Amino acid sequence: MRSGGVPRARAESPGHTAAPFALATHRFFHVTHLRNLAAILDDGALRPDATPVVDVSSATTRELRRAADLADGRTVAAHVPFFAAPLATRWLELRDGAVGPHWSDAARAARATEFVLLGVPGSALGDAIVASDRDAGASATRFGIGPGDAAAVLRRARATDPDLADVELLSAEPVPISAIAAVSVASEPVRDTVRELFAVVDAAPRIAVYPPWFATA
Repeated sequence: MRSGGVPRARAESPGHTAAPFALATHRFFHVTHLRNLAAILDDGALRPDATPVVDVSSATTRELRRAADLADGRTVAAHVPFFAAPLATRWLELRDGAVGPHWSDAARAARATEFVLLGVPGSALGDAIVASDRDAGASATRFGIGPGDAAAVLRRARATDPDLADVELLSAEPVPISAIAAVSVASEPVRDTVRELFAVVDAAPRIAVYPPWFATA
């Protein structure tokens, strides 16, 4: 056990029993508050070291992710996180009131309609990626480092979690704005706001209104 009770994460090797996972074409989702979007666009990328205007993670969550080592010596916190599904478990928690230790007071004060989902295809994330078979900050999580091992972890996770609701993909490198293929929002007013923000970008992504992803339970 590491100090603080966080086990050292184990890297996962590729398996050969399940159908291949189409990592390049699969779309991954980064959830952020609308008020964070202007700073992201100013930076020109999603960055692991960014300080969000609205930070939805609790201090405990951030500490666990700083303490979770990968097999290559980096930590989970040194990556840009993506969900492997638009209705990921953690997003549903955040959307439905942010109950539990993962979330900050700011998260509990926010409405689901104030968030956006930034969709990025796996092909745009490069080689410096890591997949986790569950919450990347949790104990006993298995990781796959690099595209081959990441695809293997995702393939195996799909066998017990067909919706990939608990899986994360992490990028060690900043993810440029140009990698964002689509932005999903809750309403037309939010779409208009996002469209104005992206007006400064040469190749703006598609902005789609899709209320079901933001409808609270």
